[in-house]
Amino acid sequence: MRTERVIAYVDGYNLYFGLLDAGLRNSRWLDLRGVYRTLLKPGQRLELVRYLTTSVRSDPDKAKRQATFIDALRATGQIEIDFGRFLSKRMTCRQCKTQWSKREEKRTDVNIAVRLLSDAYDDRFDVAIIMSGDSDLVPIVEAVRERFADKSVIVAFPPKRRSNDLAE
Repeated sequence: MRTERVIAYVDGYNLYFGLLDAGLRNSRWLDLRGVYRTLLKPGQRLELVRYLTTSVRSDPDKAKRQATFIDALRATGQIEIDFGRFLSKRMTCRQCKTQWSKREEKRTDVNIAVRLLSDAYDDRFDVAIIMSGDSDLVPIVEAVRERFADKSVIVAFPPKRRSNDLAE
């Protein structure tokens, strides 16, 4: 029996805020490789964890904690990290016309999609496990399943994060 190669894709922002929303503040320092190993079936081997997130820059304390976490992830080995970015968007209240800036995370979903598709084309996995509750990932999951019938794509939802579209 052939061992199936597994690559894990983590939507870091989605996971982090899911843990916070679930009241699991002490779980923010997860051993991601360990989490994914518990999801493996017999005959599967975890090849790589891809952690995709956005760099915190607005708050020096948060940025330092994130950098420490990223360093810890890198120290465990077999984890690759890709960064998106934040974009400031000007918002206006329709009623009172008050304006404010809202920061939005950008590129994480696209980075997941690009890495997943590249890894499928390069035949780097047999099974992909995506940890996210973001329905923006539905098209890439459908595309990989359609074009690579020999590959499986599984979704693992972070706490308090679920998409019915993605679950289908």
